[in-house]
Amino acid sequence: MKLCGILGEYSPSNSLPSIERFKKILDISKSRGPDESSIKSISGKVRFGFNRLSILDLSKEASQPIWSPSGRYLIVFNGEIYNHIELRKNLGVIGENIKSHGDTVSLAYFIDKWGINKSIESLEGMFAIGIWDRETRSLSLARDFAGVKPLFYGCNRKGFVFSSQYNQISCHPFFIDEEINRSVLKLYISQHYIPPPFGLLKNTYSVFPGEIIKLDKYGKLEKKRYWSFPEFDNSMIDYNDARNIIENEIKNSVKEQLISDVPLGAFLSGGVDSPLICNYAKNYITGDFNTFSIGSDSAIHDETHQSSKYAKALNSKHHIEKMTSENSFSYIDDILRKAGEPFGDSSILPTWKLSHAASSKVTVILSGDGADELFFGYERFQSIAKNHWLWNYPFYVRYLLRGLDRLIFDDKFINECVLSSSPGDSHFGLHSMQTKDFYNKLVPGLRNIPFPESFELYKYSNPKTKNELLHMIRKVEFYGMLQKTLTKVDRAAMANSIEVRVPFLKKKLIEKIVKTGIETHSPMKQRKKILYDLLIKSFRNIKPEFNKKGLSIPLKYWIIKNYRNTFCEKLLDEKFCHFFGIEINKMEEIINDHINEKNDYKWPLFTLYSLAVWNDNKG
Repeated sequence: MKLCGILGEYSPSNSLPSIERFKKILDISKSRGPDESSIKSISGKVRFGFNRLSILDLSKEASQPIWSPSGRYLIVFNGEIYNHIELRKNLGVIGENIKSHGDTVSLAYFIDKWGINKSIESLEGMFAIGIWDRETRSLSLARDFAGVKPLFYGCNRKGFVFSSQYNQISCHPFFIDEEINRSVLKLYISQHYIPPPFGLLKNTYSVFPGEIIKLDKYGKLEKKRYWSFPEFDNSMIDYNDARNIIENEIKNSVKEQLISDVPLGAFLSGGVDSPLICNYAKNYITGDFNTFSIGSDSAIHDETHQSSKYAKALNSKHHIEKMTSENSFSYIDDILRKAGEPFGDSSILPTWKLSHAASSKVTVILSGDGADELFFGYERFQSIAKNHWLWNYPFYVRYLLRGLDRLIFDDKFINECVLSSSPGDSHFGLHSMQTKDFYNKLVPGLRNIPFPESFELYKYSNPKTKNELLHMIRKVEFYGMLQKTLTKVDRAAMANSIEVRVPFLKKKLIEKIVKTGIETHSPMKQRKKILYDLLIKSFRNIKPEFNKKGLSIPLKYWIIKNYRNTFCEKLLDEKFCHFFGIEINKMEEIINDHINEKNDYKWPLFTLYSLAVWNDNKG
């Protein structure tokens, strides 16, 4: 297993950039693979590059780019395949004779034996793969089913490029002159990240989770989804049976993700998900078990008191990192620059700080990401589903009934979501953090620009039952919120040359969760009920905390206290505002209202600040 940075380029006209330019672009992802770099070129048309961070099989035999045994396929691979030893058994004598115990060599054999599509479909793991087929002269890309590992690409008349980081595409000679895609810009400003499969520059994209892309010798691009989130299952099984099934699958996933030839630890919060992962992991770890938590200068954002209780019960070597507005100010621009693309979720700051602390002790980290999306952990599951009945009525009826909802939520933003034309529109609005009118006034240059035509994540209507609606919300969270979380974790961790593994994101586990049925989880009564019960079973002497804090910071006050001048300097820059269609007077008003605590505008301010940092460094 190798976690790394990958880069590839293809020119049908034999006009690849110089090898020196390619090396410079490859070096952008050096933090993803500081152990080794290598490049392979084919007849002036194809070039693959690789930066290696060795995790398992540290030998030279596992170096990349690698040719398959037959010499037909050139492969570059970022990630881990957890079931590759099991899959080797299906190769018979060939599998028995493979000398390397690493998954890179296994992958090369699989593709030789079964072809690209069948091989990718059989993999359990997290990966981004580029494959050149010398026989058909085609280039294929594949990304893991959940989107844990990033994979970007660009395609225009000059050629085709793929990479681990978006800024390797944006600075490539083929794409450096591409214009901003205004539809994607509008999507970024309203959702605070760029969801797959979009890229901020025209003709640039990211591979969708669970997708294989093939560019044939004629320049035709084909896409195939090899895995999709399971469809709604109306089953209901005994609660205790469901809990036992899920517990066993989580344990199995943790166990298989502990394989490593380098030091391994875990993030540990005061919540539910990561303590549970840590509890199962400790049973398989010999020697020191390092756990890492982050605190804040704000008590309401600090979970270290609770996480320390779990660490004591685990008997782990626990490390606590404290983050304040003062000690974060010096590196905020550096973090956002290393993200490689605009990213508007401020939780990337504590995630980076935590990853930086962990990097001095371990190379591999376990994380509890994915549980909130799979086990109904967010408040919006309930806030949208409770209004299921409302969307059976026309708008004018919902408008009159809005007053009833004000008894609970006296908020213009919430009411706009209730008055949305469908649950999907409401779901989109809840992720926007501000009203449509707010964004139209702030960025009037985008008012008449539509969202990307192919952006269909929230285009779902009201199903017949509340359970079907809950399942749809869960599916959208998997392809929405989870992608933002995975982006944050990947960028923060790989900037510090550590690898984060995510045991909750296993195909078999997700399929089992869905088959247990919605009613079994009772999401309208209690969020993450099964996980809470498993936590209580694992830590009998610790009372769990139900108020989720997560990796959050008091950004509202940090902007007022320490970030004010820096934010004003970038966000009120005339060239920046003009280029991105921002009304500078409205921007100044918003900043002043935030500083004077008339309103909390931390989300749009951080989102646009990140855009400004990216714009300054995109070349």
